[in-house]
Amino acid sequence: MIRVLSGIAILVVVLSIIWMLPALWTLVLAELIAFFAFFEYTGLASRVGIAFSKTATGVGVMITCGVVGLKVPAVPAVLMVSTITLGMISVARGRRLTQIFPDVSAALFGLLYIGLPIGALVSIRETGGKEALLLLLGCIMMSDTAQYYGGRVFGHRLLAPTISPNKTVEGAVVGLLAGTLVMLILGEWWLPTVRPLSRVLLGVSVVGLGIMGDLFESSLKRIAGVKDTSDLIPGHGGILDRIDGLLFATPLYYVVVNYSL
Repeated sequence: MIRVLSGIAILVVVLSIIWMLPALWTLVLAELIAFFAFFEYTGLASRVGIAFSKTATGVGVMITCGVVGLKVPAVPAVLMVSTITLGMISVARGRRLTQIFPDVSAALFGLLYIGLPIGALVSIRETGGKEALLLLLGCIMMSDTAQYYGGRVFGHRLLAPTISPNKTVEGAVVGLLAGTLVMLILGEWWLPTVRPLSRVLLGVSVVGLGIMGDLFESSLKRIAGVKDTSDLIPGHGGILDRIDGLLFATPLYYVVVNYSL
């Protein structure tokens, strides 16, 4: 019951901000999500002995999210400056030479893994409108829900037992079908310039990437030895636990919305 209630509360807040408020509020929401997701990411990194500058990297994540969301042509500059800054900080902190490379790599990956895709969500809102953004969110959320309940009802064969022992092939198939149907049906109104067959292919691709993103985040948690990235959301875990699929699915959808419509 707690899982259901907290899920409904989050859904109401997110939908209200995207649908009813100006686009600027979507950026504010994205920055908040990026902040908490990065905080959880640093927790995973620290559990495996990786220690980078949380302040400098966090600022880089927030700036990356903002420049991508606002379509400021500064992403390469942000990444280059971040690389130099984080490298200098790692050297100045006196970390062992064998640790500098994983520290800097993990820090920069935070910008790519969190800052870029979350910022891309804002860009989708700007280019395709709120309908295009909600279509992506609906596709991934419906897929996640269908995977969970489909796996509980029909699940027998494990999808990736060494990474996530609770995910099943049957649940993934049900989620793939559900998410693709959302893309096909709602896309008739919310992504009208994309033909039905193309929407089906887009739905399959987006959901497939979402499943991979879920498994990737599960692998990070398994390496860190934790079940959830945090207990921020009752019954769901942390922010990263809820947006893991979006982080992988958004880049493809971003390209379609920004360059194919």
